[in-house]
Amino acid sequence: MTATWLASLAIDARFGEPPRSIHPVVLAGRIIGAIERRIPRTRAAARSGGVVVLLAPAALAVLLSLAMPAPFGIWWLKTTFSLRELVDAADRVKDALAHGTIEKARAAVGEIVSRPTVDLDERHIASAAIESVAENLCDSYVAPLFWYAVAGPPGAAIYRAVNTADAMVGYRDDRHRDVGLIAARADDVLSFLPARISALALAAAAPVVGGAPAVAMRTALREARSTASPNSGWPMAAAAGALGVRLEKRGHHVLGDGRDPEARDIARARRLVLAAACILTAAFVGSRRW
Repeated sequence: MTATWLASLAIDARFGEPPRSIHPVVLAGRIIGAIERRIPRTRAAARSGGVVVLLAPAALAVLLSLAMPAPFGIWWLKTTFSLRELVDAADRVKDALAHGTIEKARAAVGEIVSRPTVDLDERHIASAAIESVAENLCDSYVAPLFWYAVAGPPGAAIYRAVNTADAMVGYRDDRHRDVGLIAARADDVLSFLPARISALALAAAAPVVGGAPAVAMRTALREARSTASPNSGWPMAAAAGALGVRLEKRGHHVLGDGRDPEARDIARARRLVLAAACILTAAFVGSRRW
């Protein structure tokens, strides 16, 4: 089990994401979108249809996980997580902010966050990038690893399907409020423990960026509930404490009481996230051997 995960991690580190034309997450997204577009907009139909939106890709993910022959199973498992793309996306924002124009930096950060970016200044661009890389440590790596440890490849695949459904329809606007309700709740449940484990790992990794584990953990415990999501605040607040910066989403939340973040802090966040991922991977390998 550990050898399969490490092989998948090596593929991710070397090659990154597969082409969209053969990416299972893209396929799941197309299935979700096709189902969602056909659901009547009455409240009862939307909520019932939301069950199908969630279960159809999850069931397909499980079937493919169980049917996949061993060599392809390693590749399949890799598609349930995305560590290289996570840090590469942060690098693109950092490079645009440090060496490009403010417009390029806004465009780069707009690719990884859902908030409006057209009027963000430098500190809010850096803040958005750091928040994204910290939150997605959980969504893109820790949660798939956690559910893989619990239930093997089907566990990682189910998590990825649920997370994809939440990302597509789990919004509070009029169109998605009812149809996306069950996907949002399911993602909250599946991410509950991984989010808190991510915060612990980020706190443990704080010395890599000159931070203190105790400060990072205190910040997480104090401010994690400031965000609208019950889970995303944990890794984001821990990262703010570890980096000694103040992360702000205007009109929504402020995390940490340090200085305003800069482009160089995105690079520090990248190192922090990679260190946290290494800590958890080592813990997983060690626990399986024990």
